[in-house]
Amino acid sequence: MGMTMTQKILAAHAGLDSVKAGQLIEANLDIVLGNDITSPVAINEFEKSGAHGVFNKERIALVMDHFTPNKDIKAAEQCRQVRNFADKYDIKNFFDVGNMGVEHALLPEQGIVSPGDAIIGADSHTCTYGALGAFSTGVGSTDMACGMITGKAWFKVPSAIKVELVGKLQKYVSGKDVILHLIGKIGVDGALYRSLEFTGEGIASLSMDDRLCIANMAIEAGAKNGIFPVDDVTLEYCKGRCQREPRIFEADPDAEYDETIVIDLSALRPTVAFPHLPENTKTIDEIGEKEIKIDQVVIGSCTNGRLEDLEVTAEILKGKKVAKHVRCIIIPGTQSIYLEAVRRGWVEIFIEAGAVFSTPTCGPCLGGHMGILGKGERAVSTTNRNFVGRMGHIDSEIYLSSPAVAAASAVTGYITDPTK
Repeated sequence: MGMTMTQKILAAHAGLDSVKAGQLIEANLDIVLGNDITSPVAINEFEKSGAHGVFNKERIALVMDHFTPNKDIKAAEQCRQVRNFADKYDIKNFFDVGNMGVEHALLPEQGIVSPGDAIIGADSHTCTYGALGAFSTGVGSTDMACGMITGKAWFKVPSAIKVELVGKLQKYVSGKDVILHLIGKIGVDGALYRSLEFTGEGIASLSMDDRLCIANMAIEAGAKNGIFPVDDVTLEYCKGRCQREPRIFEADPDAEYDETIVIDLSALRPTVAFPHLPENTKTIDEIGEKEIKIDQVVIGSCTNGRLEDLEVTAEILKGKKVAKHVRCIIIPGTQSIYLEAVRRGWVEIFIEAGAVFSTPTCGPCLGGHMGILGKGERAVSTTNRNFVGRMGHIDSEIYLSSPAVAAASAVTGYITDPTK
């Protein structure tokens, strides 16, 4: 029996000719990732173990992004602990205020992750790097500590769901709508501990930003990972960027999948996930003319803070004003994206429209800072989770959408179709 793309990567990193679903393996790791919330716990376990060094100072990435610039004393102490650890062990990929970014936007941009890699990160959205044809998945801080020491991790080889993409997206329909549609179809546990393997001729029309967004939210369907094949779009993105040569793995023709789901990209419409689960989706047409009044819009995060996201936001906000009762917060994924937005004149558009343009941070996504919701408030957000209390008060509501829907909604003050 043949192997899926994910299974081939895991077999190679375990030094095995083949693996099968359910098999337990120990795999060598290319990158171990942590942030300012999860790294301190991992560092504590690292020190308890009596370890005297890391497996490879160039294969660990520590990104201060969740509560930075430090929002309070506890956040400051957490970052200080990670800074000291990075200095002690000469960690090459350490990113702090001034050169940081939201981790899952930053690592691909900096070429730290490459096609064919095996990656773990103490953050659930580490699955983002599957967009590059890598196996990447989130783990706990204890696993992160073990990974930093040994450069290895245990895995149960996942079975897979094939997601076949056909057609081409219409204007103002993006990768965010693709993944929300899929989660709405299969549910938040529909891919539980399985790999979402994206295939089909429709992939060629998806930009890297689209793919990164889709892979990012694989975890919201319960998946162990999401993964795209390596094609010309991938290789062009990697050119002059990646720190390692791409390793290309392809699924065998007789690879076994639990099921196949076909999505016609041309038929998709802007999609919104209603409170309080990402699976609670409606198309913009199903929402209809009913006005869902909002108080805040957040455009950013590891899901939608990339260049194309800011570009469509600027296109929609240009010459318009944010509704009087709406707070519009726009957050670039990295410093490089921030600078490019300045160069292209988008920041002027945002500010003239009445929006706030922030330093890169995860802040509001997890109810950390830079946009907390009060009781009864509603937000349209391009982030990845809308659980109860995720962005603030337990009686607030989060509607997940694409940047196009979010920007259009910021102008009207209620959830709005950007295609009209």
